[in-house]
Amino acid sequence: MHQTFTVKAEKRDKVGKGAARHLRNNGLIPAVIYGDKQEPLSIALPYKETFLALHGGGFMTNIATIEVDGKKIKVLPKDYQLEPVRDFLMHVDFLRVSEKTRVTVEVPVHFENEDEAPGLTRGGVLNVVRHAVEVECPAGDIPEAFTLDLTGLDIGDSIHASALKLAKGVELTITDRDFTIATIAAPAALRSEEDEAEGTEETEVIEQTDDTVEDEDKGE
Repeated sequence: MHQTFTVKAEKRDKVGKGAARHLRNNGLIPAVIYGDKQEPLSIALPYKETFLALHGGGFMTNIATIEVDGKKIKVLPKDYQLEPVRDFLMHVDFLRVSEKTRVTVEVPVHFENEDEAPGLTRGGVLNVVRHAVEVECPAGDIPEAFTLDLTGLDIGDSIHASALKLAKGVELTITDRDFTIATIAAPAALRSEEDEAEGTEETEVIEQTDDTVEDEDKGE
């Protein structure tokens, strides 16, 4: 299993807004561990260690170990809440996992060889439709990221889910279509020129139509 961090936690007996506020004022974060057909376990985590783990990368896709009363519990972070104004970590939800546990997670998508994509070297723009892809996989084999190769792609080309290299046991949650992950769009200047050209053609068609109508009116 991938490991992000190991941390000691305190078991919480009191819950509610007042108790949570008291924990935060003392450098702790309220959290809960659930799943694996066991009762939810309310805990308090040290703020600094948890905050650093959250911003260290891969927090939501890597397994952590939480020690409570001398017992080590393997968990996967499933959700967290931030205070909207100060970006202060408020609460974390963890899912109990084992080697056999299958989980649903969003795996980030990275791109490589942008210099080898004609569409980008000619000024095109990489339009990322999905920055992450949701998969179902064993908890111990969560992909850290998917990397897609842009070599040879030109303006107007797209990259679809079928280009992803899935390891054994890793499955996409969307299976009814080959969804788009990214496209290479024309640069803004070129799009403006094309729009202007289309506008000119439409004007010419309208003028020709008006001339035809006038000629018909004269004939009458």
